[in-house]
Amino acid sequence: MPRAAAIIRAGGLVAFPTETVYGLGANAFDAPAVARIFEAKGRPTFDPLIVHIAVRADLTRLFTDDALADPRITILADAFWPGALTIVAAARPEVPGLVRAGLDTVGVRLPRHETALALIRAAGTPIAAPSANRFGRLSPTTADHVLEQLDGRIDAILLGEATDIGVESSVVALDSSGPVRLLRHGGIPLEDLARVLADHGGIVAVAPTAQPGVPLQAPGMTESHYAPVVPLLLVTGEFPAGVTECALLAPDRATLTQLEGLAAASGATVHASVVLSEALDPVAAAAHLFERLHDLEAILLRSAVPAAKIIAAPYPEGGLGSAIADRLRRAAATPQ
Repeated sequence: MPRAAAIIRAGGLVAFPTETVYGLGANAFDAPAVARIFEAKGRPTFDPLIVHIAVRADLTRLFTDDALADPRITILADAFWPGALTIVAAARPEVPGLVRAGLDTVGVRLPRHETALALIRAAGTPIAAPSANRFGRLSPTTADHVLEQLDGRIDAILLGEATDIGVESSVVALDSSGPVRLLRHGGIPLEDLARVLADHGGIVAVAPTAQPGVPLQAPGMTESHYAPVVPLLLVTGEFPAGVTECALLAPDRATLTQLEGLAAASGATVHASVVLSEALDPVAAAAHLFERLHDLEAILLRSAVPAAKIIAAPYPEGGLGSAIADRLRRAAATPQ
């Protein structure tokens, strides 16, 4: 840990586990170090970063006094921090513009993963950290996933306890003109957020459209994101025409049986079949989502069949399932 903290203080990049996915961290107040994150990931500068803190007192270094006067920050932090919630509010001018993608807001999260917290404390600074992957690719939930995509591009990887949630944080934005806005589904279900905010203006889910070159309000909002190298197709009815080589991914065992029947009827060769959970358990499904996609991607790449596809069934919406469904939709979207 002391070595990793020294790398952060010196302007380097360290990948580290959180309870959601692995993050790629740099000193949030060191603009050249933050620029290295964008370079390592191939990330467009219109996509803002999330700043991770170890103590709530550090919010005074990131949010303006006016933003901190909003009681909903305390309400959300009391309910969900440490945890998988990112709060977006007006940023202090000291927060580098690259972290904010030029916006006047910044997203902040206090994780609950002990390794992440230890690194932030040892470094003595808030750490800006998107997921530790190449931009748009599958998010990493193990150190091996990080190495596959970023080996040679970063300075160190910290090992630690498992990333038990397995999908990124939920992102909410606060402003004085209306209810809290859910910008990204994630580890905290919308229903839980709505319950906590019911007496404080409520919450609305928004689906902003990404426009080329226009700063995003939060990470992970591009239409195509979280995608494997092997094309992923979502199936809601008939098996996709023309697919002859594939791997199958389903929410549960019953749905996988249906997918396998469709593949057999079409004459497709199935190289692997996996479920996110045996009986539609969204907690287990979220924890395994990126791991299963990494595994299927590796199997099909080893098969060296150019036309191979990952065929997936949609995940039911509601609760944590909404975050899983969101990741699958974005993984299946055609890159712009």
